[in-house]
Amino acid sequence: MKAAFYEGNKTIVVGTGTRREPGPAEVEIKVAYAGICGTDLHIYHGHMDHRVKLPQVMGHEMSGVIERVGGEVADYKPGDKVTVKPLGPCGECPACQDGCSHICHRLQFMGIETDGAFQAYWTVPASTLHRLPDELSLQHGAMIEPLAVACHDVRLGQVAPGEYAVVIGGGPIGTLIALVARAAGARVVVAEINPYRLQLLEELGFETCNSKERDLAEYVQEATGGKGADVVFEVTSSLAGAEVMTKLPKVRGRIVIVGIFSKPVPVDLHRFFWRELQLFGARVYEHEDFEQAIQLAASGELGLDRLISEVYPIEQIQAGFQQMESGSGVMKVLIQCN
Repeated sequence: MKAAFYEGNKTIVVGTGTRREPGPAEVEIKVAYAGICGTDLHIYHGHMDHRVKLPQVMGHEMSGVIERVGGEVADYKPGDKVTVKPLGPCGECPACQDGCSHICHRLQFMGIETDGAFQAYWTVPASTLHRLPDELSLQHGAMIEPLAVACHDVRLGQVAPGEYAVVIGGGPIGTLIALVARAAGARVVVAEINPYRLQLLEELGFETCNSKERDLAEYVQEATGGKGADVVFEVTSSLAGAEVMTKLPKVRGRIVIVGIFSKPVPVDLHRFFWRELQLFGARVYEHEDFEQAIQLAASGELGLDRLISEVYPIEQIQAGFQQMESGSGVMKVLIQCN
């Protein structure tokens, strides 16, 4: 079968992979589509070479159809449409014992520590599967994993109808957060500087603030009559995002950290004291977030088609990474694996 191997130094080679017979509690999936995400780009840039074993098959946002099942698998059968929650918790650490296996102390992430979805067939534990409804296209099915991230973020942010939400960063995850928050009944403004993304967000019906041209804190104060936002999502992982996020919430407002800050950054803790703000960290997702993501995607109300910028065959995966890397004129790139 065909598989795409990351070999280091921003190089991905499409070659011959080996299909693996599913074990008793595993299934083999014929992969339809797999999305390129920010984590894949970090690997591509060499920032995660300490976690991957070269050559590495990346990819964890995917959809497909079950090809074979192990002898102990009773809930799934060949022909079922599925997606994968790509987490491998240890089941033994304090986080797992407390019911928080998604933030396991020794979490193995499929597509990073183990082989991922950029291959024609992928064998995974049946416990990682989520069933896709017939009415959901396989292209949209490949969007479920990042949509589940957004569902998790919005749930932890406790977004309620009628609230004012600010999303700092209008990339793929930020846009999905905006869509989920709007579906929850919030009024949403997205701060972004990329012209393509600003135009797309406006076409999707969102208020936007180009923070290169307009002070975001002033914009939010004017829009809320001086009250401030109910909830703020920081999705940029930037110093500027960390600086402005504390200026936006109302008294007892909420901030959700979605972006991954690899190094400590200055944060205005006096503002937390002065306004009794609440800060939430949000990492990946839980079972209920995947189920909500599937329900929202199947409803058709989110407009996921508008987020898919390009679909490349697996033979052209390097071009897909280069387009995502450019950041211009692109939101989400899918790889067709079969």
